[in-house]
Amino acid sequence: MTRRWRTLPLLLVSALAPSLSLAGSAFENTAIVRTIELGGSLVHVSTTYAVKALEPGQTTYQIALSKVERAKTSWLEAKVKGRTTPLEFSEDESSTEHLLSVSLPKELAVNGTLNLVLETVQTHATHPFPEQASQKEPQLLKYKTDLFTVSPYPTLVQRTKIKSLSPSIISYTTPQDVDSFVRDGSVTRSGPTITYGPYHDIQTDADFVAKYQQPVSVHYSFDHPVLEVETLRRTAEISHWGSNLNIEDKIHLHNAGPTLKGHFSRLDYQSQTYQRKQAPHILSHFTLHLPPGITNAYFYDQNGNVSTSHLRTTPSVAKGSKAIQYSVLELRPRYPVLGGWNYSYTIGFDTPLQDSVGYDAKNGIYMVGIPVMTNIPGAVVNDAEVKIILPEGATNVEFVSPFPELSSSMSTHISYLDTTGRPAVTFAYKDLTYKHTGVIYVSYQVPFSAHLKKTLSVGAAFFSLFAFAFIARRVDLNLHKK
Repeated sequence: MTRRWRTLPLLLVSALAPSLSLAGSAFENTAIVRTIELGGSLVHVSTTYAVKALEPGQTTYQIALSKVERAKTSWLEAKVKGRTTPLEFSEDESSTEHLLSVSLPKELAVNGTLNLVLETVQTHATHPFPEQASQKEPQLLKYKTDLFTVSPYPTLVQRTKIKSLSPSIISYTTPQDVDSFVRDGSVTRSGPTITYGPYHDIQTDADFVAKYQQPVSVHYSFDHPVLEVETLRRTAEISHWGSNLNIEDKIHLHNAGPTLKGHFSRLDYQSQTYQRKQAPHILSHFTLHLPPGITNAYFYDQNGNVSTSHLRTTPSVAKGSKAIQYSVLELRPRYPVLGGWNYSYTIGFDTPLQDSVGYDAKNGIYMVGIPVMTNIPGAVVNDAEVKIILPEGATNVEFVSPFPELSSSMSTHISYLDTTGRPAVTFAYKDLTYKHTGVIYVSYQVPFSAHLKKTLSVGAAFFSLFAFAFIARRVDLNLHKK
């Protein structure tokens, strides 16, 4: 195992060595500080680059991510430290290591400095260790990463801080063969924080990475369920006649924590609940934040309606206004979801259409905003599909996603009282996190004739029924008259 991890950086850097050497003379990293906040399904990583320009007229800074790190990164954002506006960047996915070319907010002269921050959220980066646990045992996870932060530019000093929510850290890796880069200590621990470094004079050449790059891991206790949404199927149906927006989510939830060792004991579970010492890998309830002004909320699973839920609604908020409070839905599954167990359920609700749809009277264009998903705290959505059903007769449909989707398609959805069917837009996503709770915007037009189509079709259907009944009463089907 160790030999494989040692040879992997050599292969990666040797393939990228020409591009790294070309970029290496433009900047120098005076310091790199990487902070890793450990979690369950999600791990948040913040890396700060103290950049110094060595050549005049620099407008682009490159950030390197290893292939392994990029594969488990679901969201990333680059910005200047202290500012909230993200910077534009392009990503080179053809190289062995992924390079992010970040556009700087201003041109840097020689010896010009800037602090850049790269925020990322990693998914599926931890795993339970051991893989099984009884109802009374703690939940232990393990996280692994590289010791050094790879960069196309030489680095004067860098350190990595790994923080856990719980001070109960079982073990962590001590780096080997790095004494020449360390002045005070290779690794230190302070409560729930493990600090690697500071390390000095980190080079970019392949020989350095192949010789000194190595994996480090932290074995820690995590006191919350490790949740994954295997599949999310969201359907948003717009009704102009009812002035209503209906949203329905079909969710297949999975507890990715350590699987249950032995048999489930209802007695132990009730005892732990009474003593408020429930095992951290057991999901008994969770809370969702829904839009204000919702009505007709429902929650059911494969066995029927689930009554162990509680909804607290807030008043409706006009479109364009910022919601101060959310409607809170407290869900309690039909049974406790232990490690390795699944739970499939459906939730839905209605909201006033004017809260989500705007109308441009001059051009006759409707604009609707549909949230991609409702965030389940601490969970990652592995596979998501969002289907937006527009009114029948909608034309000139255009849409934009808040972030790149895997695919998007147009189709026709046929429901009751429809004639030609309703246009629908479907988006597919993968590995969504709490950072992906954006809004999909769809614009469309509905001609006046389309508004009357349903009325005319329903009227024609009733008229045909009455006409048939009128004629049928006057038809004599007897063979012989009396």
